[in-house]
Amino acid sequence: MSLNNNLDTLYRQVIMDHYKNPRNRGKIGEDGVSIEMNNPTCGDRIELQLKVEDGKITDAKFEGEGCSISLSSASMMTQAVKGKTVEEALALSDIFSNMMLGKDYNDDIDLGDIEALQGVAKFPARIKCATLAWKAMEKGIDTNEE
Repeated sequence: MSLNNNLDTLYRQVIMDHYKNPRNRGKIGEDGVSIEMNNPTCGDRIELQLKVEDGKITDAKFEGEGCSISLSSASMMTQAVKGKTVEEALALSDIFSNMMLGKDYNDDIDLGDIEALQGVAKFPARIKCATLAWKAMEKGIDTNEE
């Protein structure tokens, strides 16, 4: 088996793990900003809740339904942004967006499990699935700042 096949297998396992055992699934409650978004082309739907205090994301949770890429991306994103400043979270979102579009991105930053989604860039129809939660997070930060 080649290195690429091993990586693809590992990435698929990481995605399926987040899909079957989502991190941060649930609701924060009334303290958080709530954002609902959907992808009408494939039926993915997400409700993201963020709690932002003093410019830092102190909690992030989601509920929704959709494909394995959409829900695992939401799980990975909530893990990645918890404890980050708003600026750090938006920078991560920018890196993720560039990775999905096949553009160069700052690979000095450890993306952890998020890297498993880089193969999605080869499937343009699935990019919206992967970016749905990230777009919701950006919208949530905008809403919170207003």
